[in-house]
Amino acid sequence: MEQPFLPILLGSDMNAYGMARAFYEAYGLKPLVLGRSHLTATQNSRILNFQEVANLNQQDVFVPALEKIAKQYPDKKLLLLACGDDYAKLIIKNKPALEKYFTVPYIDETLMDQILLKENFYKMCEKYNFKYPGTTTVTADNYEGFTPPFEYPIILKASNSVAYWACKFPGKKKVFVANDEAEKTAILKAIYSSSYQDTMIVQEFIPGDDSYMRVLNAYVGKDGKVKLMCLGNPILEEHSPEGIGSYAAIITTHDEKLMDKVRYFLEDIGYTGFANFDMKYDVRDGEYKLFEINLRNGRSSYYVTAAGYNLMKYVADDRMLNIKQDLTYANNKHLWMIIPKGVLFKYASNEKMKIEAKSLIRQGKWTNSLFYKEDMNLKRWVKLTLNNLNYYRKYKKYFNKKGLEE
Repeated sequence: MEQPFLPILLGSDMNAYGMARAFYEAYGLKPLVLGRSHLTATQNSRILNFQEVANLNQQDVFVPALEKIAKQYPDKKLLLLACGDDYAKLIIKNKPALEKYFTVPYIDETLMDQILLKENFYKMCEKYNFKYPGTTTVTADNYEGFTPPFEYPIILKASNSVAYWACKFPGKKKVFVANDEAEKTAILKAIYSSSYQDTMIVQEFIPGDDSYMRVLNAYVGKDGKVKLMCLGNPILEEHSPEGIGSYAAIITTHDEKLMDKVRYFLEDIGYTGFANFDMKYDVRDGEYKLFEINLRNGRSSYYVTAAGYNLMKYVADDRMLNIKQDLTYANNKHLWMIIPKGVLFKYASNEKMKIEAKSLIRQGKWTNSLFYKEDMNLKRWVKLTLNNLNYYRKYKKYFNKKGLEE
């Protein structure tokens, strides 16, 4: 079958697989997936084609590599999409050069800087009345005498994720929680003894387990109007050092007031494309505290498609097929997860949500985005199953350990 257009996805993780699956479900087409290495999520799959591109995330490699790919498909309409932050930033930085070859549904660099630079981000929050956690920064120069301006526990995370990704030290995690002065000092000392010398972000810890988190994925059309919003309530996050902060199980939920507020914000700043918001419900004042905005669909965004709102169909219908779309606030209940049910029910602590999850499973309203029956063969099944069993080991070892100690 002749494909009307070709999606090109940058990254080969579970987000890439979820996006490929969504395109396959919507149009029966196989995206081209480009990555620096081929991760398990996209291996042994017949719904996508994979191509390895060494150092694709480096500025000097990025545009030439993509130009070369584009020239292999001279008569195809190409849709370029990022599966992770580093690729989203590279696409936005190089948007004028890429637009010669691809449809690029992303904002431009000036707007990116407004949203991503922490100090600008908080100014925007003030302006649009989004609450956010108490936040400050600490540097290699002043960390020894540093005292946080709010109560413990506190969260510590790197301001420069690219440099942090490259550094090594014992007990390294994506995000740390320090419960007291001694723990804070030990964590900062360990970080600054490594090659990482950039700023660290220090945030107050909003009380509550993983189920107090919310994730919102939105798609804004080329006309600058929001077309789709879908709110998810995570039940459990990943707890391994490299996975902290990534969602492992989500139930879709609905909050019209919150969606209206985010929609007004996106339309007012002139946003286009996918946006992904992470926030946490704070019982102390009944407000959602906004952590960050990602300029792409979230890593777990297949939860939107699973609930019956195919996220990739929104971008392709709008950008490639010029189909008019109305505003939709997702309202179906669905359970999405990438962990085994046994792990979910053992480690999730919100009893009410566990009951809801069991009920959705009984009704068949649940999805693991990696296990897709249309795309299953023995090799893929074995790899995914081993990967799945590994979650039992990981949670046993790492659950709720967010300090330096392993």
